[in-house]
Amino acid sequence: MTGRRGQRGTVDAVCVVRRLTPDPGSVGTTAIDKRPVEGPVKVRTLGLHGDVQADREHHGGPEQAVYAYAESDAAWWSEALGRDLPAGSLGENLRISGLDVDGARAGERWQVGGRAVLEVTRPRIPCATFGRWMGEARWVKRFLQAGRPGTYLRVLTPGEIRSGDAVTVLEEGEGPTMRETALAKGPTSARPDD
Repeated sequence: MTGRRGQRGTVDAVCVVRRLTPDPGSVGTTAIDKRPVEGPVKVRTLGLHGDVQADREHHGGPEQAVYAYAESDAAWWSEALGRDLPAGSLGENLRISGLDVDGARAGERWQVGGRAVLEVTRPRIPCATFGRWMGEARWVKRFLQAGRPGTYLRVLTPGEIRSGDAVTVLEEGEGPTMRETALAKGPTSARPDD
């Protein structure tokens, strides 16, 4: 047991795609440009209302419906890169503070807001599109090696999510943490093209 049941955090921002952006990858476009939205956002089986994935073969779907990233990890990257990384700039749907997102294990369940229940599925394994979006040398490798992958979640109970909502760990998961899983996979698991 990890002792995480009952731990709480806060949704700092709920982010959805702002616009599709041209990308030289195999799909030709990307939906990585996420921005915070005001008010409640419905969350259903395939993710947040108003969000989209340009490459549905590798992104989205029930197992990757919502991507959460910790504010503390974004702050770490901001300092390491010497630039601001506002909510959504890492392609995340939820920016969360006060909860170790990377310490979650597959199967861990979170209640977000009053009704929505999300389940941790896997860490983010970055692709070349993410690297191009960030514009940083060797970004995919650096992102994996840092052990700050964030986590994908499936939607078990639909609801509404808004900035300021509590995130509460309802049930603990099993196996390695998202951090351990990402570090074990290493840079060779990253897709060279999106």
